[in-house]
Amino acid sequence: MTQKNINQYLEHISSADDLLTSYEATRAGFLSLALEKNRKATPYVDEARALQKAALKAKNAADLVKIKGIEVGLLTASGLSDKSLKHLEEPDKTQAIRQLIKNFLEPAGSQFVDELVYRFLLTRGDALGGKVRNIGGLIAQEKLMRTILSCLSIAGIESFVNFRGRKTWKLKKDIETETDASIAGLYWKFEDKDRCLKNNITVPFIGTNVDMCIFNQPPKLVDINNPNHYVALGELKGGIDPAGADEHWKTADSALNRIRTAFERINIMPSIFFIGAAIEKRMSVEIWDQLVNKSLTNAANLTDNEQLISICRWLCFTL
Repeated sequence: MTQKNINQYLEHISSADDLLTSYEATRAGFLSLALEKNRKATPYVDEARALQKAALKAKNAADLVKIKGIEVGLLTASGLSDKSLKHLEEPDKTQAIRQLIKNFLEPAGSQFVDELVYRFLLTRGDALGGKVRNIGGLIAQEKLMRTILSCLSIAGIESFVNFRGRKTWKLKKDIETETDASIAGLYWKFEDKDRCLKNNITVPFIGTNVDMCIFNQPPKLVDINNPNHYVALGELKGGIDPAGADEHWKTADSALNRIRTAFERINIMPSIFFIGAAIEKRMSVEIWDQLVNKSLTNAANLTDNEQLISICRWLCFTL
């Protein structure tokens, strides 16, 4: 850790209370989550409408099997996920539909179409739940990446990005379609220093996943097995619910301790930082104490724009 990195947190926080998440930020966070959930739910609602429109052609529940183009809808209403359908043969699918009609749709009488749509949406709701379970984390990562890119942009520094599932790195200004939430890596150069940030990678000599790692090499030369390539490592917790704040911090704190222990064994200590959305009183005190005793190099509340910009400028230009 270089001298200029010490106490950088004082540029945006002066006490544990500064780290606390305000009521206004919590409210805004919940609203943001609700909007994103609704956006992701829209395709499922559209599917349900299409299924209802087609099913209304049937005179009774048994006639549903005669309607072309709704088999997957019937299978979904029977409780089968898209993933499970890949492992079932046609006789199994036929049996599932028959059981749906016999046990649930026929007993509903003239309301069989409504019953069909309700059961379809129940299964799709499970799929939606899986997608939105980590939605807070995705929103947090998008906000962090967007802020880092903004800091680099106003400094006139070109950045290269790597998206999840891609091997190539492209100049950020040439990309218009991808979202910041899907960024797996960033690369920039400042004052002849290479900086490469990678999200969510398993560090071999630590043995666990780390949310953010910053290296002192260009992407092609980064060796995640080489401790000397690491400039900083950090944890990002985007959950906004105050009820889960302490649990998120416990998880992050354990991860940060594993990072410290792994590097202390080899007498190397990169900068270690934490960024969180929901920070309550007890955890704010613990974070502040770690900053003061220098076991944590920097920290910020994700919902406070001034703090977020400050820690991102530290990541971009000070490390």
